Amino acid sequence: MAKSLLKTASLSGRTKLLHQTGLSLYSTSHGFYEEEMKKTLQQFPGGSIDLQKEDNGIGILTLNNPSKMNAFSGVMMLQLLEKVIELENWTEGKGLIVRGAKNTFSSGSDLNAVKSLGTPEDGMAVCMFMQNTLTRFMRLPLISVALVQGWALGGGAEFTTACDFRLMTPESKIRFVHKEMGIIPSWGGTTRLVEIIGSRQALKVLSGALKLDSKNALNIGMVEEVLQSSDETKSLEEAQEWLKQFIQGPPEVIRALKKSVCSGRELYLEEALQNERDLLGTVWGGPANLEAIAKKGKFNK
Repeated sequence: MAKSLLKTASLSGRTKLLHQTGLSLYSTSHGFYEEEMKKTLQQFPGGSIDLQKEDNGIGILTLNNPSKMNAFSGVMMLQLLEKVIELENWTEGKGLIVRGAKNTFSSGSDLNAVKSLGTPEDGMAVCMFMQNTLTRFMRLPLISVALVQGWALGGGAEFTTACDFRLMTPESKIRFVHKEMGIIPSWGGTTRLVEIIGSRQALKVLSGALKLDSKNALNIGMVEEVLQSSDETKSLEEAQEWLKQFIQGPPEVIRALKKSVCSGRELYLEEALQNERDLLGTVWGGPANLEAIAKKGKFNK
């Protein structure tokens, strides 16, 4: 997916871009001034991004602005970056569920901010800020799942594509409504959507020709599963149970697995292989490896 983004970088530069914590896609050389953008976004308050970290290594990230269908205010965009940084440093973390408050996922950007940031330069600055944040989110060493309850619209739909997996409740819907707003996805959603469902299906979805209710989304591989319940609490419990199958084991092994998969997706073959070797060195001979060998657990089912 990001191979085209990294095409002109050196081999070591590409690897650093993927794995160095806090390194952004965009910098001043691209005309992006992060501190100035933060000051601008601070002018648009409302809502919050809430993070709950469970003892079992599962985090729950909640988009919380229910009066506006959990639309992203400028402050929420800033808080999302803060929470991503916190999750990058959560060494006991293994999995993450992203959800919206009050049984809806997110309606994208808050229109108050959109109306005030009306120039092409403003739009591109927000684009670079959110691409930076969601790319860092996508690279978190946590196995992530978007729990889509209710509507995921616009930027909300884009956010779901930054997760490793997506689950939907029976009545939920995903809509990339950007065309109707006279724009295109700009938080990295198109690039990630093509990787998830392929270019032909992505064109159908982005053009609005294919409406993603839970049945259609499951049929084209956009989501892994349609949950049984539409109830906010019960569907969250279902999502937690679903995620547990991926995070059995010590955090250092789960996190190394996720990093290795990110390498395979984003780096050229030789770089990905070298990175796999380096990641192996962090777990080979470690406590989990030695315990498994002692128990002869290699072939346990």
